[in-house]
Amino acid sequence: MICRELELSIATAIYVRVSTEEQAKEGYSIRSQIDKLKNYTEIKDWELFKIYADEGISGKNIEERPALSDLIADVKAKRVNNVLVYKIDRLTRSTRDLITLTELFNEQGCSFNSLMENIDTKTASGRMFLKIIGIFAEFERENLIERITVAYEKKAKEGYSNTNFVIPYGYSREKGILDIIINEEESKVIKEIFNMYLEKHKSFNAIAEELNLRNIKSKHNTKWGSSSIGYILKNPLYAGKIRYSVYDKTRYFENDGNHEAIISEEIFNKVQKKLGKMKKTIKKRPKEENYYCGTLQCGLCGSKMTTHGQYYKNKDGNQSYYCSYVCIQKIAGNCKSKSISHSKLDIAFINYIDNIENFIALDAIEIETNISSNEEKATLKRGYEVSLAKILKKEKDIMKLYLNDEIPFDEYNKMLLLLRDDIKACECKINELTKAEETNVGISQNDIITNLKENWNSLTNLEKMQFLQTYFQAIYIVIELDPETNKRQIIIKKVEFYRG
Repeated sequence: MICRELELSIATAIYVRVSTEEQAKEGYSIRSQIDKLKNYTEIKDWELFKIYADEGISGKNIEERPALSDLIADVKAKRVNNVLVYKIDRLTRSTRDLITLTELFNEQGCSFNSLMENIDTKTASGRMFLKIIGIFAEFERENLIERITVAYEKKAKEGYSNTNFVIPYGYSREKGILDIIINEEESKVIKEIFNMYLEKHKSFNAIAEELNLRNIKSKHNTKWGSSSIGYILKNPLYAGKIRYSVYDKTRYFENDGNHEAIISEEIFNKVQKKLGKMKKTIKKRPKEENYYCGTLQCGLCGSKMTTHGQYYKNKDGNQSYYCSYVCIQKIAGNCKSKSISHSKLDIAFINYIDNIENFIALDAIEIETNISSNEEKATLKRGYEVSLAKILKKEKDIMKLYLNDEIPFDEYNKMLLLLRDDIKACECKINELTKAEETNVGISQNDIITNLKENWNSLTNLEKMQFLQTYFQAIYIVIELDPETNKRQIIIKKVEFYRG
């Protein structure tokens, strides 16, 4: 009698899963699985407790499946004492996860059944067969991954892009066609991104900020970020190449693509050279004040020099920033060079360029100004002013909603705080651009190009930093005793310029 009661009280949980790729396959739809499993519970006279469905989710792990998590919780709470699936790989494709789940079910006194494999874990043979099936399921998955990997590698070697689901910005793909084709409107933005980085010397953040300000959307119709700009600038796809295995350097290769390039190989290589140079640059905050950082080399050992900076209060209570440069081998105890203050180095550098008869002819390099034109700055400033006006209007609208009792105070206060952050950001940018305009009054591009010596002190710290990092590969400095005064003096021994 007791056994009969237990048999009738089998609270069965049906678990079904289908991945995105399997949606169209016969026998793998959620609806099909549910119908067959419900029929099976009726035949077995089991009580159906609940149906747990994970739709559009891969079976390679169990951590990111909400329905499975709910099922496990109900098994642990003893609400379920029997689990039924259509096929073992619907539950998991991992042998380790399969064993973990079946052990959990056993600990909780919960049996496990698979319709297609006719498995019942109440029996020893059923548990053994389950593990064997699991091993083959994992083997099949690993074999599938291996076949897909080989197919992707072959595709890349043949010059086709492996971007099946997300087409790179600047390109489109017609249905059923392997080749990607240029998207005319997006390709203009790609060219502009490369130009802004290479010619206008804008940072990733500055480029993203400008695109967002102009309301240019990314491929996913979202705002641009520094990472997406960096991805574009580093991707040889835009120069007509196909790359494979970006994250595994042992298998990485590049190949000529069948698609049309958006930018020239020459421009792409120049950008990679600049990116590589910026990686070598040692940056410490506040970077604008440390504008020699990244270009200085120790004249004694040839090693890079890094910065040391600190804020301190003056007698009048105002805050000042002191910066010095020191050889990295000096820090390690392998060099006898002395640290050099930024202010004294500035004097030495000005004296150095003052003694150059013809700066441009020095190394036969072409120096292009890195200062944005006043027209460009004015356009950006107007854009921020328009954005500020919109935010201020929104602030007034929210105030009206609160006064009319349409939103509670907590919500009003929360929205107001977010808006005020945006207001502050816009105001800072407007002030920054206003100061930049004032700084550049009376200085033309030609003046700076042809007479750097005369205009160096008129540049902002940021402009000095950008100029040095763009055109100076290395500035070698040492401290020597002046034979006449017997005082220490900073000597610039040699300057190396970037070419081309």
